Formats: sequence, C-alpha cells, structure tokens
Amino acid sequence: MSSTDAAGLSSLLRQHEDAILTEWLDQLSQGGVQSGRMSEQELRTQCRALLSAFADGVASGGLDATRSGFYGVRDLLSDIARTRALQGYSAGETALFVFSLKRPLASRITQAGGPGAAEDVLAVSMLLDQLGLHVMEVYQKSREEVIIRQQQEIAELSTPVVQLWTGVLALPLIGTLDSARTQVVMENLLQSIVDAEAEIAIIDITGVPTVDTLVAQHLLKTVAAARLMGADCIISGIRPQIAQTMVHLGVELNVVTKATLADAFKLALQRTGRTVTKVVAGGPARTSQQG
Repeated sequence: MSSTDAAGLSSLLRQHEDAILTEWLDQLSQGGVQSGRMSEQELRTQCRALLSAFADGVASGGLDATRSGFYGVRDLLSDIARTRALQGYSAGETALFVFSLKRPLASRITQAGGPGAAEDVLAVSMLLDQLGLHVMEVYQKSREEVIIRQQQEIAELSTPVVQLWTGVLALPLIGTLDSARTQVVMENLLQSIVDAEAEIAIIDITGVPTVDTLVAQHLLKTVAAARLMGADCIISGIRPQIAQTMVHLGVELNVVTKATLADAFKLALQRTGRTVTKVVAGGPARTSQQG
C-alpha cells in the first residue's frame, strides 16, 4: 500500500477489522475511557460502527476528512461527542476515543510493509488529527449548551415565588442578582401575580450578599414590572450593612422597605385589610381576617 493508495488502506481496514478493533478496545481500556459509564458491548458496537464508516470514508474521500466521503464519519463522531458530553466524559477521554485508534492502524500499516509505509502512517495520523479536532469542537459546544441549560435551571430553582396569604406573594432572593437572573425573576414573579391575582409582592433580599447601584437597578426593574401588573411591592431584608452601602452610594430604591420578611408580611396584611391576632392567652394562635 502506498501513501496515494486510499483504496489499499480501505481494503486493509476491512481485512483486519477484527484485529484492529480488539487492539483499539485494549487501548481505550488502558486509557480508562470506558470508566463504567458505558457497557463493553456498547463500546464495541460504537467502535465497530466507526471503523466501518472510516473505511468507507477512506475509500471515497481519500485521506482528507473535509471531503464529502467523510460526512458519515463526521456525523457519527458528532453524535458520539454529544453523547459523551451529556454522560460526563472529560474532554481528554473524548479526544482519546479517536486518537487511540492511531496505534492499531499504524501497526497494521507497518506490518503490511511497502516503501511508503512511513508516509502512510503519517497520513493516517494527520487524518485522525482532523477527526479528533472535529470531535473536540462538537464536544465543547455540547458542554457549553449543557452548562447554559444547567445555569438556567438553577436560576429558576433559586427564584421560587411563595404565596404567603391570599393576594400576598413572597420572592426570596439568594445570591447575586445579575441581568440574566433578573429576567428569570421578573418572568416568575409576573406569572405568579397573574395566577394568584396578587395585590402585594414581597421581594426579600436577605440572601443577597451586597446591593450596589447595578443590583438596585435590577430590583427597580422588577418592582416596576410588578406594578404594571397591578401589584404593589415591598422589599424586605435590608440589613444594616446594606443600608450603609446604599447610603454611601446614593442608591434610592423609591419603594417601601422593611428590615425583615416578618415586618414586610405584617405591612402587607395591613394594606389588604387583615390582621393576625392571638385570641386565646396561652392557647393555640388563631388567625382572624378582617375586611
């Protein structure tokens, strides 16, 4: 087989497929690629499918992975990269899946002999490098999509809207309030206002570490959006440190604020014509609604 004989390489791949597959699987096992996340049979099936597609690609596309003959190989590798990104494989493990095929192929090409064997090994190595880069590009994009989706899910879980009383909602915020999270907060709060027909929404910032000018702007946007939906807002959780910081920065929230969620809830009940009283001394507390 010579460096220009793609058909010879394709024939060699098909002729020694089982031997190449066995050595490839040994390489993957030594590299710890399987790691218990995939059964041995699944990995064998995956490798055999790629070897077959690789032989077809070489037969029709030569040794250039960008040619149309390798579209099937690239599609298969894209599926593998996306699957491994979801399964939690590392970038190194995903790349090794392709690069570990170099040694079995080089071994078979060398055994076949011929004056151009060294050139053939180099050409196949470069071909696998191209395919490996393609795998890493797809893997990286898939991982970024997974991370973005997880961030969105965490943001949604970290901004629950709780109904404290009929017409009174509470939105406890924990962590930093940035532009992306503000959008999630707004959407959750506005939808909850509509669903519960709420009159008052309490935004509790006890879990927000700092309130600077930017955070204040985000809070004001949320308050303004709630007001447009017909609900008044109260901000609770203004700690002494936050109050001092806001004074130093000249931040004005232009909304009613309370030190604790309990104080804000008491005010909300008053605004809706309700009070909570203890009617039996030493006995169980009972809630009475007035108005």
